[in-house]
Amino acid sequence: MTDNATQITERLASSETGMQPWLWLPLMRLLAQGDPVDVDDLAATTGRPVDDVRSALAAMADTEYDGSGRIIGQGLTQRATQHRFEIDGEQLYTWCALDTLIFPTILGTSAVIESRYRTGMPVRVTVDSSGVRSVEPTTAVVSLIAPDDMSSVRSSFCNQVHFFASPEEAEPWLKNHEGGSVVSVAEAFALGSSMAEKMLAETAADRPSDDTSHSCC
Repeated sequence: MTDNATQITERLASSETGMQPWLWLPLMRLLAQGDPVDVDDLAATTGRPVDDVRSALAAMADTEYDGSGRIIGQGLTQRATQHRFEIDGEQLYTWCALDTLIFPTILGTSAVIESRYRTGMPVRVTVDSSGVRSVEPTTAVVSLIAPDDMSSVRSSFCNQVHFFASPEEAEPWLKNHEGGSVVSVAEAFALGSSMAEKMLAETAADRPSDDTSHSCC
């Protein structure tokens, strides 16, 4: 694990992205059920006023909504992307390759992942909260980049974080992304798991001491 990669994930787990600790975990759990999330339901789940929830969502510039104003994506998304993410029988998607390796730890579940870079060879990965169970092909790698500005984490970071079937397949991407790097799927999972644990710790610290809720589901 490189120092650069560690710094990237520390930045992603920080407040630099605008995501509030009290909001993101309930939102992820609700999105994982496969249905659009009504803001009123999210407010009830978090125990916060609707206006607070709307303000927090407004600070997260990349949040996706459907035509009725319900939330359908924030890292984990119900809108199709190149990163397929199947959990508990629900076909979902993520914004980037690293997301697929973060969310199993966050949600405490296993996932079947399929992704490819453009027209390249598909990469298939099976993971659970304890680690990577299988990778096909075994040569697969994940790209990482360190953006200057994370106010829009999707455009500055996620859109550059891909699965490649091999280091060789990633070479053209590396030539076009100065400062970019690739790591093995196992290394990417370790980074993602570390990031998830930091985010979970922040969420626990942000929870009021009289909060007796244990799950939003």
